[in-house]
Amino acid sequence: MGDHNTDTEAILRRALEASGQRFTEQRSAVFRFLRSTESHPTADEVFLRVRSDVPGISLATVYKSLETLVGCGLAAKLTYGDGSARYDGRTDDHHHVRCLECGSVVDLPGRVDAHEVHRLEASAEGFRVTGVRLELTGYCPGCDTPTSAAPA
Repeated sequence: MGDHNTDTEAILRRALEASGQRFTEQRSAVFRFLRSTESHPTADEVFLRVRSDVPGISLATVYKSLETLVGCGLAAKLTYGDGSARYDGRTDDHHHVRCLECGSVVDLPGRVDAHEVHRLEASAEGFRVTGVRLELTGYCPGCDTPTSAAPA
């Protein structure tokens, strides 16, 4: 069994090469952090964590590295109507719960029944479905207070 960091670097090198991109230590640090967390961080959060490994890294470089990883299929960018974005190092088929108060995003265990997904796709007449992203929204335990539970 190989060293986890060596395996992670090999995965990154292959994906970057396949997309015509160069391997850099900055991209490697961002990728290692994304693979190590389940927190679905913002670019700012990635920057704060990665700069201890790569002291000279800039926020702009973190943004560019994240977008490169998304372009190579090694990360997913979760965007919302308010313009915010979070990054997910998990690219397999999975779903999320998102807090409407603090914005945290957490992986949702379990699967949606494939028959139900196909039924929904069939009802989208004329629409070419290319993927499914299920997200439950509400309030996390830390934010679920009687005032936040009141209807808007």
